[in-house]
Amino acid sequence: MLEVTDSIRKTINQRYNSRYWVKAEMNKLNHYPRSGHCYPDLLQKEAGKIVAQIRGTLWKDTFAQINQAFLQVMQESLRDGIGILMLVSIKFDPNYGLTLQIHDIDPTFTLGDLEREKQETISKLKAEGIFDQNKNTSIPLLPKRLAIISVSTSKGYADFLKITEARMNGFALEHYLFPSLLQGEQAVSQMLKRLEEIRKVVSHFDLVAIIRGGGGEVGLSSFNHYTLAKTIATFPIPVITGIGHATNQTVCEMVAHTNAVTPSDLADIIMDRFEAFRDKLTENSRKIGYTLRFIAEQQRTIEQTAQKIPVLTKRILSANNNFLKLSSEQLRKTTMHLCDLEKNKLKSYQSDIQMISRTLFKQQWAALNHANSQLKQNAVVLINQKASQLELADKTIQLLDPQQILKRGFSLSFQDGKLLQSAAQANAGSTLQTVLKDGTLISTITSIKKANEQTTKT
Repeated sequence: MLEVTDSIRKTINQRYNSRYWVKAEMNKLNHYPRSGHCYPDLLQKEAGKIVAQIRGTLWKDTFAQINQAFLQVMQESLRDGIGILMLVSIKFDPNYGLTLQIHDIDPTFTLGDLEREKQETISKLKAEGIFDQNKNTSIPLLPKRLAIISVSTSKGYADFLKITEARMNGFALEHYLFPSLLQGEQAVSQMLKRLEEIRKVVSHFDLVAIIRGGGGEVGLSSFNHYTLAKTIATFPIPVITGIGHATNQTVCEMVAHTNAVTPSDLADIIMDRFEAFRDKLTENSRKIGYTLRFIAEQQRTIEQTAQKIPVLTKRILSANNNFLKLSSEQLRKTTMHLCDLEKNKLKSYQSDIQMISRTLFKQQWAALNHANSQLKQNAVVLINQKASQLELADKTIQLLDPQQILKRGFSLSFQDGKLLQSAAQANAGSTLQTVLKDGTLISTITSIKKANEQTTKT
């Protein structure tokens, strides 16, 4: 067996004798503090399934160097569950098997990998239609009951309490801490657990505040986690955040109802509502005092006016009574004068109408007489014209009378009772009735001779 494993080792050393840049997910760092070495579990996933996995080796000095680079670039140590781009050499040991010895890790690649995870979370929340759901919840006018998720020793949490206590002049803010890690591999699970605890007693709180004291982008990567962001987006009461950074917002900050850059800013946002309410109360109190004074002044004015009303009323009634008498007399005189004027006008109109009527009557009578005379003349002329026309028509009728035609030597021939108007209508052998002025001849057609033709005989 040793010969086989030794052969494998020699083959790998000969075949893979260089260093390679490899992308992988560091599922578990497996750091051993006593020795300082790390033996990370490395794997690759496709469509959510593990398609390859291998054990890595990260010696103490190399780990310290890489970890320092991570702290400088991302302000957080190398940790579990992140994508990495690592410089490795392939090693095979007969006792420990195949491993990847890590010589370097590029922290900038990890930043890009975290940004991809962030965008995927945003896309999923928007596709589910819940991205703005928590923003649509309502913050009470005075949010006095606050559930806080933070680390009890966090500077951000201490700053938040310091500001609220200093500005809480005449108000009472109730807050209860649900302690939780806010970064590292257990941060997401602990925050989800605390949110579930708050959900069970949600009626006791007005707001949920997530408070953190700062950190780099990788330190904030927990706040891009899909499940955590979805829980915040769908939480039944407003969630506000102050996680202490001024760079790009995390997904949890985006879906939260209100986001502040720092815990101090978050405290200011809450206290501004209390102070605005206090200022409103002070202003309203001032207005109420002014209104009460104004009402008192108006009341005194009303009382003084009420005392003067009877005397003033008598004076006004007396003055109005005299005015009405004068006005009534003046109205009577004016009315009589106007009536006299209108009577005179009517008499004048009556005289004018009678004169105009007589004139019009005479004119119309003369016109009627003229029209009557003209009508008689026109009627005589028309009758004479029509009589002449009738006489002419009578003469014409007499001239066209068949008897008159017969008297002039003409005759009428009938065949079978029908008047013959041309030779073409005659039929040889038919009986012919010839009407003369003094009688009728009966004959038989023996032959027909048409114009310009020989006689036709039967």
